[in-house]
Amino acid sequence: MTIEYYDSVWDAIEDTPEEALNMRLRSELMARIAGRVREWDITQKEAAHRLGITQPRLNDLLNGQINKFSLDALVNLTGPANFHLELEIEDEKEVAA
Repeated sequence: MTIEYYDSVWDAIEDTPEEALNMRLRSELMARIAGRVREWDITQKEAAHRLGITQPRLNDLLNGQINKFSLDALVNLTGPANFHLELEIEDEKEVAA
């Protein structure tokens, strides 16, 4: 029996490294946005209005329904959630060195 180790759960369950990366990014954004909403200590109705989404959509986010959110949709919520988002791209050759 061979034991395999993965950097994240997404690496273990997704078919490709690209899909795993997409899921890692989406899960991180969802967690941060959900955390921010909880920090606001306001009703879901008020939080949904602040984010510019419906209350059922906010409920999906707070309940971790990751398959209901694209990476684009989550990126678009970072502004209303008062996050500054930057993209850092590294050359794999440099990372491996």
